[in-house]
Amino acid sequence: MWLTQGLISVLLTGLVLPAQAADFPPPSTYIPTLTEVEKHKSHYEDPRPLLKDYPLKQILPPQVYNALVYDVDAMKKEWSEAIGFKAPDVVGKIAPEIKPGKYSYKDKDKYPGLKELMIPLHYNDRFKPGAPPYAGNFPEMEVIPTQQYYWALPVAEATRKNADKTKLDDKGYINWKTWQGGYPFPRPSGKFKAQQIMYNVEKRALQFNGDFFMWGRFDGVNFDGLTKTLKRDFEGIYDVKHVALAGRVALPPHGWFDKRAEERGEARGFISKFYGPRDVYGTVASAMYYLDPKTVDQQMMFIPSLRRVRKLSATDTQDPVMGQDQIYDDQEGWLQKLSPTKYPYKFELLAEREFLVPAPTVDGSGYVSPKHNWEFRNIKFERRPMYVVQLTQTDPNYVYGKRIFYIDMETFNYVHIENYDQKGRLYRTFDNGYGFHPEMGYFSWSASPILNTDRIDHHSTVQTIYVVPALWTRGDISMGGVVKLGK
Repeated sequence: MWLTQGLISVLLTGLVLPAQAADFPPPSTYIPTLTEVEKHKSHYEDPRPLLKDYPLKQILPPQVYNALVYDVDAMKKEWSEAIGFKAPDVVGKIAPEIKPGKYSYKDKDKYPGLKELMIPLHYNDRFKPGAPPYAGNFPEMEVIPTQQYYWALPVAEATRKNADKTKLDDKGYINWKTWQGGYPFPRPSGKFKAQQIMYNVEKRALQFNGDFFMWGRFDGVNFDGLTKTLKRDFEGIYDVKHVALAGRVALPPHGWFDKRAEERGEARGFISKFYGPRDVYGTVASAMYYLDPKTVDQQMMFIPSLRRVRKLSATDTQDPVMGQDQIYDDQEGWLQKLSPTKYPYKFELLAEREFLVPAPTVDGSGYVSPKHNWEFRNIKFERRPMYVVQLTQTDPNYVYGKRIFYIDMETFNYVHIENYDQKGRLYRTFDNGYGFHPEMGYFSWSASPILNTDRIDHHSTVQTIYVVPALWTRGDISMGGVVKLGK
């Protein structure tokens, strides 16, 4: 019988009890500084395998690390049974002549199947040498065999246990009180299949089921008319303390974070401080997200120049984030609630088929090369079964007219998002990169470049991120914490 809640304490009496939150050291005692992380992999031009050379086992206290490690074979079995398939068994039918190996943009004529396999925007706009107007091109790629990916054992077990319990109303919106953890719809089907897929995305178990600390660096990249190259026009640094408040299955407490979370239906909360660009140093963002589709999420900002806390309205969440090529609703690629009242969408499943997409990295050897017009290098690609879901906005007052998501069918991770404005023009795109921790069964954004692109203003934001599991308290993400951090 598998133990599903991680680390257990063996007492002298021989009794075995589940670990409690108090058993874990404060994150402040082990979280590395950004300088420490970048000793193992520089922000640019560095192919060193960060996840291999600086693994979480080296960073985390044994109590934390052991609480997040499970038997790999058990995870593979439990997750494949939850979703009903393994990715290697369902791919290979489109352009079968494209085999594992290295491919260059010069091979496009030689291998026309690449066009059929790749996401159109990847093939047409990014599979080429670095050049204006956007960052993130890749002149070559290595295609690797399709892997079976899986989620952590407690995520898989919660998914199977609760699969038939999560209910939708007659319009396809979730009855939030029926979701108790895991992925709510591991085998999407029926009239509301597209919405079920999006609820899997919304309830994602990324970043160690939502308990983490993150360092992030981002660079704005613009076309320099004098040199005819891409140049950085701003740079920034931020950190994030994030807490899962509902559906907790990884670190304790399990289920609800506390009584308040249960009474208010809180889903997640975080606090983020910006250390750059210089003109926004000390700005702190705080957010609280709720499970009820009709409850408005709360986002607040501490503005150091005003020494005041400002509450963001529904309109404010459409503002760009610190000059980046994303809005607040685009954080993490997508943080907009599925709501029947606030900017509701029409949901459509456009396709279910395999695509050749960037593969999760297990070593972290991918990197960004500003010397070569901000190319992404050492990027591996993999055939993956994918959903393509379109969300068409029904409120003309929202910034986007529609969003298109490319979502992995095995993991429900989104790898590419296209956002169109109300005139139907492609506006902003998001390309996600994932690190995979095989011994844990968790995906994070560690050590894989992330790209936000504004295709109307011709600007790019490149991010590199490092994530560490961390069990925070209420005080760490409270409004008092916002003001304290901002001072």
